[in-house]
Amino acid sequence: MENEWIELTEQIIGYSFNKKALLEQALSHSSAVNNRDQSNERLEFLGDAVLGFIVCNETYQRFPDFEEGDMTKVKSAVVSRKVCAEVAEELDLNRVLRVGKGMIGSSLPGSVSGAAYEAIIGALYLDGGFQSAQEFVLRTLNDRIAEAACSTHQDNYKSVLQQVGQKIAGSAPSYIVLDEQGPDHAKCFEICVELNGNRHASQWGSSKKQAEQLAALEALKELEYAIENDKGHIEIKEIQGE
Repeated sequence: MENEWIELTEQIIGYSFNKKALLEQALSHSSAVNNRDQSNERLEFLGDAVLGFIVCNETYQRFPDFEEGDMTKVKSAVVSRKVCAEVAEELDLNRVLRVGKGMIGSSLPGSVSGAAYEAIIGALYLDGGFQSAQEFVLRTLNDRIAEAACSTHQDNYKSVLQQVGQKIAGSAPSYIVLDEQGPDHAKCFEICVELNGNRHASQWGSSKKQAEQLAALEALKELEYAIENDKGHIEIKEIQGE
């Protein structure tokens, strides 16, 4: 391996490998090697699993109020081929990625560089342990995790209203079922929110969960913590601490 290539690659990754062979393998596409077991495919497989765990663990630790569905949304938004390709482009991995002669000079598909990003994570895990892999993932994906969590959090209007209730009343909102209609297999529910002794406008939903979310959104609108913009999107006002 050329010393200049190693130095440049480790500078991009932000880590000095003990086993340089792992670094070379992580950035070797199958078209650049004689045997597939010398390519980055196995490291990509491992890196994909490590990446998923790191994002899940970070989401679990950082957002204790998120339910399972909320955390799943964050993982789906962050752990994807598209995002891996985007991060690889931001890191300019194509500059150090080793490919076959037929691919040199051509525009590489995002899937190739995205796979190299995951392979690097696998190599970091093997060379420096979980912490090294975690530091790299969070350094390169932290903003995306925050953005995905923010979007998910805003969609979970019950969670937002819970925070508002603690701020303005020091208590949690309650959800009151006012009416039910329809057969057992297709019931609709009318639910309203009561907070600090005030009842807010009720909303109908095809399930209790949906009706509660819609009722929470209505309460947030009445309390001026949620507004609907010109494009019909809901914007949540920042909730400052006391």
